This record gives sequence, C-alpha cells and structure tokens, in this order.
Amino acid sequence: MTTSPAPAEDYRGFYMATFVLAVGGWVAFWYLTQNVLPGPGPRWLFFVVGLTAITGTAAPFVWYLNRRFVRHPVPASVLMRQALWVGFFIATCAWLLLARTLNWATALLLAAGLSAIEWFLRMRERSRWEPGWETDDEAPAR
Repeated sequence: MTTSPAPAEDYRGFYMATFVLAVGGWVAFWYLTQNVLPGPGPRWLFFVVGLTAITGTAAPFVWYLNRRFVRHPVPASVLMRQALWVGFFIATCAWLLLARTLNWATALLLAAGLSAIEWFLRMRERSRWEPGWETDDEAPAR
C-alpha cells in the first residue's frame, strides 16, 4: 500500500497576515513616532507596534529561508512563530538600547537563546509521528 505525499501547504492566510502586520505595524509606527508625545504608555506602545511591524516585515524572509533550506514544507504557523522570534529579538534589543545595556555580547546571547528555543520546538515537532505524512521514499522497508 502506498501513502500519498504530504499535501501542499496553502500559504494564502500567511500572506494576508504578513501584509496586515507589516502595513498596519509600519503605519502605526509612523503615526506613533510623528504625532504622539513620549511617555510611559506610548513607550510601551512603541515596542508593541515595533514588534508587529518587524514581525510582518520578517515573515517573507523567513518563508524564503525555510523554502530554500528546509527539506519538507513548513506549516504557516511555524513560519509566523519564527518571524515573531525575529520581531521579539529586535524589540528586546530596542528596549535594552533604551536602558543603554545593549552590547554585542548581550545581543549574541539573546539571539543564541531564542535560536535554541526555536530549535528545541522544531525538534519536538519533528519527533511526533503523524500517519499519512510520509512519502514512499521515507517509508520504512517492509
């Protein structure tokens, strides 16, 4: 008995979410930096809007890197999570820069920690067996 290959991933929802995050985030970021006076509330809004804008902007690059270097199709939820890690890294670096505590060592350690978390999450996802997702060349010999 042969099994069918994994279904092609439909990325239309991912593209729409990416577009909404990027455009909405950058428009809100521009409005916030041009029209709002600095204070504690707008400062936290700056980080949230920056996270949104960077996540939406990084998502197409994450999609391209996964398409280019990963052997099997990656679900859109994983792509969005990886883009969110990029946005979180940039927003955290901006927050550390505001407190004047950001340096190369801190940025590299933060990047290594976030990369390790993503690596462990991907390992966990790969370890779970789902029937019907393997192809003929991946099926064990009988």
